[in-house]
Amino acid sequence: MTNSVMPTYGRFDVAFTKGEGVWLTDTNGKQYLDALSGIAVCNLGHAHPAVAHAISEQAATLIHTSNLYHIPLQTELADKLTDLSGMEQVFFCNSGAEANEAAIKIARKYGHEQGIDKPVIIVMDNSFHGRTMATLTATGNAKVHAGFEPLVPGFVRVPYNDIDALRMAIGHWPEAVAVMLEPVQGEGGIKIPADDYLADVRDLCTQRKLLMMLDEVQTGIGRTGKMFAFQHTEALLPDVMMLAKGLGNGMPIGACLVAGNAVDILQAGNHGSTFGGNPLACRAALTVLNTIEKDNLLDNVNTISTHIIEGFKQALSKQNDVKEIRSLGFMFGIQLTVPCTELVQIALEKGILINVTANNVVRLLPPLMINIDEANKIVAMVSESIIDFLVSQANENEA
Repeated sequence: MTNSVMPTYGRFDVAFTKGEGVWLTDTNGKQYLDALSGIAVCNLGHAHPAVAHAISEQAATLIHTSNLYHIPLQTELADKLTDLSGMEQVFFCNSGAEANEAAIKIARKYGHEQGIDKPVIIVMDNSFHGRTMATLTATGNAKVHAGFEPLVPGFVRVPYNDIDALRMAIGHWPEAVAVMLEPVQGEGGIKIPADDYLADVRDLCTQRKLLMMLDEVQTGIGRTGKMFAFQHTEALLPDVMMLAKGLGNGMPIGACLVAGNAVDILQAGNHGSTFGGNPLACRAALTVLNTIEKDNLLDNVNTISTHIIEGFKQALSKQNDVKEIRSLGFMFGIQLTVPCTELVQIALEKGILINVTANNVVRLLPPLMINIDEANKIVAMVSESIIDFLVSQANENEA
């Protein structure tokens, strides 16, 4: 059988035809518990009635005009996001990579306005910011870079969660104009920095007049138990924040928010997007944000995340190859001492969708609306998958 789709993904042999809440149904009628939310996208689960109604109603009214004209729903969404975050302005696009591209352009233009001919953006090892040429260059993963050299100039990399290394880099690079990082490294293996790290980064950026740019594409929209992950740090406000994934619950939409020194950097003609912020996407995003608030889903995340972590610690306490269990809200990372990419297939066969990142970290990103029973199923099914995998590994080693 020929396949006309470009082979850019290593796909698993399953296709889904229906979703409801935390459950997906494949073409054979088998159900799967989705503990990945389409990689932190479907924060309200699948086929959420409020989102489905909003999309259907808006599609029957007005899907697209153009950013050449005012879009009232876009203004309403921008007001909502700035109210929730404390940021000041929003540029709308279609994805996380595009939001990060906008941030990179803001940083470069900010640098040029300071008289810096070749601005430098400081980024982090093991980060992930997208797969466009600029965002893959910003990404701290050599596998993402491979085959696409020469990379975009103007990026310097330092270790994540190392404030001294960042301070040294800023001192070494007078052309530095911004620091770009994730509040929690998702693709990097659910790496959670020290409690004071983001505040220290903010202080350094303020002292040196650099833009602090937070990639909240994965951590934003309630994923960590706050609407935005930076809100776990008291009195912190970035200059630039990038959003996507959970903002539209599956409807493509991205956003680049600015405050402080980043306000009004981009002017008419500097940047744009044909589809960005169209009425359909904005209506979906407004519904997502309103539903998170109405249903108190941040409280749900904070309550159930503790329950899940305690469940994993109990279920996996006797597994010596479980090195660490990390979490912030509904971002869970179970790090093993051995590579474990096979676990994804093992879990799939058991009827649960998970992910392995950084080669040895089981990543779980369940929908924000799961209940205790569904949380218990996640703990039981994932723990069983991990134990089965480790037993099979031990048997192979003995053989």
